[in-house]
Amino acid sequence: MKTTSPEDYIKDTLTERHVFLNQLRTTIKTNLPSGFKECMQYGMISYVVPLNTYPEGYHCNPEMPLPFMSFASQKNSINLYHSGIYAIPELHDWFITEYPKHCKRKLDMGKSCIRFKKQEEIPFDLIAQLCQKLSVKDWIDTYKKSLKK
Repeated sequence: MKTTSPEDYIKDTLTERHVFLNQLRTTIKTNLPSGFKECMQYGMISYVVPLNTYPEGYHCNPEMPLPFMSFASQKNSINLYHSGIYAIPELHDWFITEYPKHCKRKLDMGKSCIRFKKQEEIPFDLIAQLCQKLSVKDWIDTYKKSLKK
């Protein structure tokens, strides 16, 4: 069965993760600049630039809103995906520098994916700061520049 809402997604995860997933969702929604929209995308709770703001949509599928940030409950971790960390080297470097100030655990990170294997160690304050770093306009401008490369 395909989950159609963030509430259902969280409800369908392990009970012991509910409080952390809800806190992550609240942190993101409270700190993202206005204009991003919460939805389900790629089977995850996602924050996107809606088509009425950026009608060109996502280049892989122009009928889809432009992805920005998502999170998911995986088998061994809670993962946060942030496209800005992947696309903007300065933001990536800032996050890597700040992470040890907020968490004792070694950073487990891929290109845009941050994996939290210990849910009780998710640095919600750092994620709040990360959310505030890019406006919808900043993200659209960054995205358009990356397409031209």
